[in-house]
Amino acid sequence: MAQKPSIPKGTRDFGQVEMARRNYIFDTIKGVFSLYGFQQIETPAMENIGTLMGKYGEEGDKLLFRIQNSGEKANLAPEKGLRYDLTVPFARYVVQHREEIAFPFKRYQIQPVWRADRPQKGRYREFYQCDVDVIGSDSLLGELELIQIVEEVYKRLGINVCLHINNRKILAGIAEVIGAPDKMVDITVAIDKLDKIGVEAVNAELVERGLNEEQVAKLQPILNLSGTTAEKLAALKTILANSETGLKGVEEMEIMFHELEIVNCTLDIELDLCLARGLNYYTGAIFEVKALDVQMGSITGGGRYDNLTGIFGLPGVSGVGISFGADRIYDVMTELDLFPKELQSTTQVLFATFGTDELHYALKWAKELRAKGIAVEVYPEPTKMKKQMGYADDKHIPYVAIVGGNEMETNTVMLKNMASGEQKQVTLDELLKIEN
Repeated sequence: MAQKPSIPKGTRDFGQVEMARRNYIFDTIKGVFSLYGFQQIETPAMENIGTLMGKYGEEGDKLLFRIQNSGEKANLAPEKGLRYDLTVPFARYVVQHREEIAFPFKRYQIQPVWRADRPQKGRYREFYQCDVDVIGSDSLLGELELIQIVEEVYKRLGINVCLHINNRKILAGIAEVIGAPDKMVDITVAIDKLDKIGVEAVNAELVERGLNEEQVAKLQPILNLSGTTAEKLAALKTILANSETGLKGVEEMEIMFHELEIVNCTLDIELDLCLARGLNYYTGAIFEVKALDVQMGSITGGGRYDNLTGIFGLPGVSGVGISFGADRIYDVMTELDLFPKELQSTTQVLFATFGTDELHYALKWAKELRAKGIAVEVYPEPTKMKKQMGYADDKHIPYVAIVGGNEMETNTVMLKNMASGEQKQVTLDELLKIEN
């Protein structure tokens, strides 16, 4: 007996229902991106390994899928890898095509990425990201627009979310004032796990990464800082008084929250000093979005990067971006039953026939309806009506147009509403006016 086929762990097939729902997510996100003047690009699934390595931190580099060379280069080390995210390929794209780009450059990109991670709930090895970035401007308007995009996307999808926000300059300032400026990366990697492994495990990891007990102790009241956003920022000004970098981060946060008040942003936003986002390229504001009604990790994340293009030979170009995790959004919406019911069917009318002449009659009508934008199927063979009706039920097709000899004589069809069971003879003009 042949072995049952399978797919690699951490990947998934998507059937008709799943694809209709995924496209609903993609179309919703694209619609919001376009409102803010972002335009779409795409980059290859694979990049040169040198493009990817060293951009995601030590742990990120371990999760890169490397592509084994073939042919005459089969014995050489891998030269390519599957993209880990869309931001680094975007930076490479900007440098490579800089003569064709008008800055600030606003782009969005919706494509799959791959990570050699351990598959678990909400975490896959192949998944889609929906990225939106503006590069070539230092203005905090970029951060403001991204937050507004988050607000509008989740409003349209019906998901209650909280946006967690921090600033890497604040984290750098914290590293300075506790006496460990050279341990900035170690600190961010460790505290980014706080909500997953708890404070004791984070403290233990900090010691393992070279911080002494005094430095870890100084960090505790900062990580446990509470109160309103204004109170947290006021406290940080005192704590970071001797750090120019840290105070710059606080100033950026104050400007951002003031602008959010100006545009009357109603999004639930939390200043989260434990938010670090381990990717090394972030230099300013950092964001993570979590669903409030479902136990799930971050469903959106991003931040400011000041010199990502510099690694490809174009220094001094600042950018800010955010990425929507389509697969996690899908899982959240499925669990909360948020998808519109009409997504179950794209076909509005099925023609069911009793014979070959009736089938040919139906084909002419189907052409007329499709020309008017009505999605139509013609059952491919005249068979038992029960079977044709069953097909319509299985595909959630709302109307069946039945064609028999009498209908052909009167130039009509018998239209059945599959929800109510009501049947009536209709002309082509009447059929063109149906509503799904």
